[in-house]
This record gives sequence, structure tokens and C-alpha cells, in this order.
Amino acid sequence: MNLLVKNATTADIPLIQELTEIIWRPTYKDLLTPAQIEYMLDMMYSTTALTKQMTELQHQFLLLYDDATPIGFASYSTLDTPGIYKLHKIYVHGNYQGKGVGKFFMDTVTDRVKTAGAQILELDVNRENKARFFYEKQGFSILKNKDTDIGNGYLMTDYVMQKPL
Repeated sequence: MNLLVKNATTADIPLIQELTEIIWRPTYKDLLTPAQIEYMLDMMYSTTALTKQMTELQHQFLLLYDDATPIGFASYSTLDTPGIYKLHKIYVHGNYQGKGVGKFFMDTVTDRVKTAGAQILELDVNRENKARFFYEKQGFSILKNKDTDIGNGYLMTDYVMQKPL
């Protein structure tokens, strides 16, 4: 494997959407109803939503490659509290999970936010998502439960996790 990370721009939105179909949908197929998956894909991964995240909300998106093959993406941003950054998304293709690739990608994000001045990295994870155990291995711990009404009768039931940097 030859892993490399590149900054993404709005020109990369179609690639992020393609990776979303390959990675995000299978991740949540056993956790959410098909209707909620479609609703959330539109809410978070439509061209309009991704453009807003990249431009107005100042989320930094990263693309992960194995040589020239795109295999994952992540995004992060600052929060209103100084020194705390939020990891909004981190996804790695299923064929690469369990091989140290997720750790490499998380370490890359951690290094970037530390360089930018972060003292804490925070994320939300669905309380039923097995990724929580990966995050715990990376030094995150559960801070609190968080239930978010995302509209259309859907509720996101998450843990807020933090990692000191």
C-alpha cells in the first residue's frame, strides 16, 4: 500500500459522492432505515450540502488514496470553543479496514488539527456504530450522549467523543 492524503475542493464533490455510495451506505444499512439513509444522504452529501460545508462552514475535506485509487474521505473544522476541533466525517473503504489504514488516516487528521492549534478533537458517532470501538482505540472517550432531531421525524442518537491532543 502507498497511502497518501490530499486536500479536497469543491471540484472533488463528485468523487466524495462516489465514495459515499461505496462506503457510507453499507456502513449504515443495518443501523438506519432505507428511508432515513436516503434522507441523510441528501441532507449531508448532496452537491449543495457539500458545497456549503466546504465554503460557508469552512470544513476541511481530505481524500485518502492508495496510489491513485481513492479509498476514503474525512472532514473537520473548528468549533466555537477555542482549541476544540470537530471531526465530522472519516470513512475508509471496507476492503482497507482492519489493516491500519483508518489509524493512518486518523493520525493524519490529528496531526493537521494539532498543527492548526487544536487541543481536543471531538466527534459524534451513532451509539450502535461499531466504529466507536475504533475511536476508543485511537484515544477517544465518551463525553456524553447526544440526540439530534434532523427533521422528517428522524433522530440521530450519538455519543460525543473527545480525544485530548
